[in-house]
Amino acid sequence: MATAIRKWKGELLEYAIVYNDYKGIPKQQVREALASGQDVVLRLDVQGAQTVRALVPDALLIFLTAASEPELEERLRERKTETPEGLKLRIATARQEMKRIREFDYVVVNPDYELDQTVDTLLAI
Repeated sequence: MATAIRKWKGELLEYAIVYNDYKGIPKQQVREALASGQDVVLRLDVQGAQTVRALVPDALLIFLTAASEPELEERLRERKTETPEGLKLRIATARQEMKRIREFDYVVVNPDYELDQTVDTLLAI
């Protein structure tokens, strides 16, 4: 997998290992959207947000979070997509990411069963 990332490294706006998987954002897609006058919304973890902030200092960063840590844990458990080890990693990572919340321009709480409200908040920003 590291060889694949080296191959794509020049074509990725940012990349990182997230939950033991390589993740990245292709530059070309971002360039095309910006060239057409569109805003670009990227789904990033805190590592990616830090990289984007360094590359594009005026980027608007929004930290999207659950209403509480117990709610986040419950959502992750209910998805049933993680092994017990994967679940522990995601929860530990979320705790660490919360420590970096001040690096973001906005914090939006995504309450359970209130997706429309969250989308409205994001659109208002």
